[in-house]
Amino acid sequence: MKGAREEDRVSDEMALLVADVFEAAGALRRLGERTAQAEGLTQARWQVLSVASDAPMTVPRAARRLGVSRQNVQRVANDLADLGHLTFEPNPDHRGSPLLVPTSEGRRALSRVTERATAVHRALAPALPASAVAETRAFLRRLLAELDRQEGAEGGRVPHRGESS
Repeated sequence: MKGAREEDRVSDEMALLVADVFEAAGALRRLGERTAQAEGLTQARWQVLSVASDAPMTVPRAARRLGVSRQNVQRVANDLADLGHLTFEPNPDHRGSPLLVPTSEGRRALSRVTERATAVHRALAPALPASAVAETRAFLRRLLAELDRQEGAEGGRVPHRGESS
């Protein structure tokens, strides 16, 4: 009986955590959109440029990494290519799925928006101790690992840089 109450308490806390994560994600998206707009980008364009800057990757892989649809990433990648921020390069492993590669102008735009985001993060720093941020990140990585385990290998998340695969 005691174990069931503990499971209920954890379940309730998880529901509240999920709500808090969604609320924080929304606030961070709004902040990110303002940050990106200041450099002439949208947050979606910033995210695709950022993920492609790690290493050339296909649209489907970028979509898995970002947790969005392939069609959404394709549309944003096309917009970035039209702006001269991204090119589609031949993929030696898959002729029908080119690699996204930022251009020098795309890398400059990404650098500018990243610098602006760093300034925003520094402004938040006095209210958020580094140790609390690190502990929160560690917990979220454990949560993501457990979600990946539950989801199974098929269709799972693509690990972010710094994560093991």
